[in-house]
Amino acid sequence: MSEGLTWTVYDANTMTQAEIYGEVLCMLGEKYSNIVGLSADLANSTKIGKFGKKFPERFFNVGIAEQNLFGISAGLAKAGFIPFVSTMAVFTALRAAEQVRTDICYQNLNCKIIATHAGTSFGTAGTTHHCTEDIAIMRSFSNMTVIVPADGIETANAIKACVEYQGPVYIRIGRGFEPNHYQNEDYGFKIGKAVEIQDGTDITIICCGSTVFHAAQAAKILKEDDGLSVRVLNIHTIKPIDTESIIKAIKETRRIVTFEDHNIIGGLGTAVADIIAESGKGCAFTKVGIPDCFAEIGYPEDLCNYYKIDTDGIIEKVREVMGKEFEQDDEDWEDEV
Repeated sequence: MSEGLTWTVYDANTMTQAEIYGEVLCMLGEKYSNIVGLSADLANSTKIGKFGKKFPERFFNVGIAEQNLFGISAGLAKAGFIPFVSTMAVFTALRAAEQVRTDICYQNLNCKIIATHAGTSFGTAGTTHHCTEDIAIMRSFSNMTVIVPADGIETANAIKACVEYQGPVYIRIGRGFEPNHYQNEDYGFKIGKAVEIQDGTDITIICCGSTVFHAAQAAKILKEDDGLSVRVLNIHTIKPIDTESIIKAIKETRRIVTFEDHNIIGGLGTAVADIIAESGKGCAFTKVGIPDCFAEIGYPEDLCNYYKIDTDGIIEKVREVMGKEFEQDDEDWEDEV
């Protein structure tokens, strides 16, 4: 068991990703005296308020002023602090995009941004509070590392790992009570390295965030009902992405399908498509997420079903991709490069 996180094994199923983030940040605050916390009047919603109560002299609420939030964070980082900055993803990636890009990323400052309520997880709050563009925006900023944890356990691992990882880091989490996949934190989390949930030879599912749980469930059902050998890769780090694992999957399964709670333009699927194109290796490929539209309004679980990023949707899409034809018997790819 890793240091100081035994509580996660027992309590992760009753805590949101944000609540786990608040707990872990408090633990880290005891070890690292240069950690400071900042929020823009959303300390309770983002759970960074727990850090603020424990370390009031190291916590700053800038009010409803997201651009100032990231500008002040940049100044604190220049002074040697490690700012942990939390607000909703839509305010980070859209309202304060210029300050994140120019004040933080341009100077390659050591700011850690934990953005909550990402994707469609805010559900009934409406389309204005959904954030289905942030991965595309954040991965386009030079120097930025982008992490999308699968669940609360992986959120704890990501928060711990980013403290000693130099440079700006964007960690994207949901609103709360996303399904948990991991039972403990000792599964080999490493920034920039994919986690193979399950090996397989017929097709590879590449996923991140809340879709990891559903992909693992779908793979079990597809094996039982269809006899399919499905590989599942949790690409928790979108940037820098694990190119080696993706190319290995192309060569060994030759069918790839990606799932994400994000617009299909610019997110995980696009990052994987870029690697496929640059590899020169042909494969059947489909990316699944929010299409080129603003997401509908509804309960998160209903939206996941509507956009086919839950267990049933993943099963349906995998069966579609398995029906695609390509030169499966052509083992010599050198002439395709």
